[in-house]
Amino acid sequence: MTHPRLLLTALAASLVLVACGGDPPPPPAPTGPTAEELAEMARQDSIRAAEAAAREAAARADSIRRAEADAAARMQAARSTLEEMVFFDYDEATLRPDAERLLRQKAEILRNSPAVRIRIEGHADERGSTEYNIALGNARAEAVRQFFTSFGLDASRFAITSYGEERPLAQGSTESAWARNRRVEFVITAGADQINPM
Repeated sequence: MTHPRLLLTALAASLVLVACGGDPPPPPAPTGPTAEELAEMARQDSIRAAEAAAREAAARADSIRRAEADAAARMQAARSTLEEMVFFDYDEATLRPDAERLLRQKAEILRNSPAVRIRIEGHADERGSTEYNIALGNARAEAVRQFFTSFGLDASRFAITSYGEERPLAQGSTESAWARNRRVEFVITAGADQINPM
């Protein structure tokens, strides 16, 4: 009589021998990309890299354009400030507070733009004699030049002239016309392309 334990052991051993015998199973078929797929992926990577480089170059060029446009706008604004007129009260060559505020802005730009030269032109309204108005226009121009030199700007950068009543800004014999004609104008005579905005 065979012992059941021996029978089970023999059966298990035979199963192990059957399982270990025979040829090994074939390796699985490759599941990675084909050579054509790899070439296409490389081509797509190259296209993406070129597009990214083009976007970066366009962004740099746009940034440069914006910076140049901003610099040109600041330069134009500074030039407009330098050329802006100041006005005076009747029969006065004393600077008004609004004129002083504007002249301070001009002085700051001029301090940063040493190549700029200005002609200061004094004007008067039609009241008074021609000689008196020439003298008044001259006094107004001189008051502006002295204001600039008080900020440490060299007087040689400023020429002054007076037109008296000869070049009215506004026509007519009304207070509003006279107020426009009591003025000092500014003409940039040198360094216009070297204005350095604040």
